[in-house]
Amino acid sequence: MREFDVAIIGGGIAGLSLAYFLAPHRSVAVIEREDGLGYHSTGRSAAEFVLRYNAPEVCELAAISKVFFDRPPEGFSDVALLKQRGGVMIANAEKTARLEAVFAEESAVNPDLKRLTVDEAIALVPILRRDYVAGAFYDPNFWDIEVDNLMQGYLRGARRHGAAIIERSDVLAPHRKDDRWVLATSAGDISTKMIVNAAGGWADPVAELFGVAPIGIVPHRRTAITVDLPDGIDALTLPEINEIDEDFYMKPEGGRLLSSPADATPCEPADVQPEEIDVAWAAHYVEEATTVPVRRVFKSWAGMRSFAPDRLPVIGFARERPDFFWLAGQGGYGILTSPALGALAASLIVGTATPHGFEAAGLDPSKFSPVRLEA
Repeated sequence: MREFDVAIIGGGIAGLSLAYFLAPHRSVAVIEREDGLGYHSTGRSAAEFVLRYNAPEVCELAAISKVFFDRPPEGFSDVALLKQRGGVMIANAEKTARLEAVFAEESAVNPDLKRLTVDEAIALVPILRRDYVAGAFYDPNFWDIEVDNLMQGYLRGARRHGAAIIERSDVLAPHRKDDRWVLATSAGDISTKMIVNAAGGWADPVAELFGVAPIGIVPHRRTAITVDLPDGIDALTLPEINEIDEDFYMKPEGGRLLSSPADATPCEPADVQPEEIDVAWAAHYVEEATTVPVRRVFKSWAGMRSFAPDRLPVIGFARERPDFFWLAGQGGYGILTSPALGALAASLIVGTATPHGFEAAGLDPSKFSPVRLEA
């Protein structure tokens, strides 16, 4: 039987980022039930990095994480982890007042924002429909995340420090033996002092498997499609397009245009698939807001975004189980906050000082403790 200090349940971005930061200090096993790592949420993300437009705590986590993205450790990735995309916020005639209010609020803290006339918006984003766009502003601080390079960097670093990665394995028949957990896996039985619940949409069921009360982590389905861009449109330079109330967003993806109706439908944890109505809405918004004709949907898919009741991540030990650690509820921002949350989780498990960025940002890690949600 192999013995570890920590077994991480879940091989998505949450589990891998923690393994990266934790493996130099503890012996670690990552257990993933699917054939590949990052199969569910991580592999289906729109891969957007922003510093604004989320909850304040999430924006602070993003700012802390950007230091890592901009200057990753030597050898972590052979390409830049962020590529500047820029983003255009748009509104139709019914929402121009709303756009002005958002612009006033955001420009007070982000001097890089630029108010655009309709002509300027169309010059910047030639596919925008003139009879739809009544107001717009530009934010240069949108980036594409090189998700695969990020995930592979975490994976290489964890393995370099001895982490075991166990794929295609459900956690079966966990039981206590003396002061440790014994788990049956595809690689044989393993023994561990501590369990980390990084199971994404399955976080609550995994907690119950280990005798820990669920805390209300609910997966939500989000849909995306890609469609062909017209000839002459350069996907490399096209900014992201965001409706001011996030009724939809669009961005280049693999030389095509990705469109999402920004749906967030509560669902059961599963290999979620897109619903026809959501695919139809995604295509509708393309034709309503742009001049791109949707002659075919090249690809459609759905992913899970899992949220705690207050929409903040859950990072910390279960109150009554010091051998059970939550790393869950990262919603749609798990990738962009993974450097901050992985480092924070590792510091809590090892018992070292909170990562410097948290103190500098004035962000109290206790905001993310599961204690706030436990009955």
